[in-house]
Amino acid sequence: MKAIEDRGAIETAKRVRQRISAAFVCAIAKGIADIDPAEGLGAALKPLRKGRQPAIVDLVRLRTMIDDAERDHARPITRLALRLLALTSVRPSEIRGAQWTEFEDLDGRAPLWRIPATRMKGDLDRKEEVGGDHLVPLAPQSVALFRALWPLTGSCSLLFPNERHWHRPMSENAIGYLLNRAGYHGHHVPHGFRAAFSTIMNEWVEQHGKDHDRKVIDLMLAHVPSGKVESVHNRAAYMPRRREIARIWADKLTEGLPPPAEIVGRVARESKSGLRRKPLPEVPASFRFPIVPRSVPALR
Repeated sequence: MKAIEDRGAIETAKRVRQRISAAFVCAIAKGIADIDPAEGLGAALKPLRKGRQPAIVDLVRLRTMIDDAERDHARPITRLALRLLALTSVRPSEIRGAQWTEFEDLDGRAPLWRIPATRMKGDLDRKEEVGGDHLVPLAPQSVALFRALWPLTGSCSLLFPNERHWHRPMSENAIGYLLNRAGYHGHHVPHGFRAAFSTIMNEWVEQHGKDHDRKVIDLMLAHVPSGKVESVHNRAAYMPRRREIARIWADKLTEGLPPPAEIVGRVARESKSGLRRKPLPEVPASFRFPIVPRSVPALR
């Protein structure tokens, strides 16, 4: 652990201590060991440095970074997950756990992602609240991404499954490693897309916005002011304007970037089995998503 700590990987050192401790707890239960020598070592490690996570908040640099990352030989699923994270500005964990049944009206005029309250960040009251889902209006660019993604994972429950175990979400580090390989280690992390959206769009509304647009942006980020309880009514508020801002953001973000179908068509690394993946057929324009909508009221 000291060797890991000395190279600056404080969080990794703490996780290694947890794994070592878990091994000794198991050994004690089986009568192999008497004590857990790693139990009290957490206090001996350096504390984690607190601060803002790195994020690129300049629109031109942000587009360049996305393009650089999408040229990596990662799985098309990982590249598309990065693009959807940038488009929706949700939390990375919400992307990883996204299921096809959470999406509504993908072929209609008001496509929506309804993230269940149980998957949202917050306390137990939020997670158990009826009607506490987070509502994410989807721009046409996001729907185009789903059309490109469907041949890859449409037969799964998850949009972005694990490479080896398709019933599990993709690795929590997959998108971060993709950004690191593209040369952005220490400059931008997956969570940074939320800061980028907030910074760029708040600057935009200063010149072009309407009343309450700052509140709208906070709603889109699922932010709740400290000490306040967000009502179910508030979570569904300003939906038409939220759709407009989602479209404006997507137009700005994807300017000059290739369409999702092209991302899927780029060469990927060989799979862990050593077999090169076969190219996938394009989804025809007449394709309609065979998704059974949830029995919830539609929001326009």
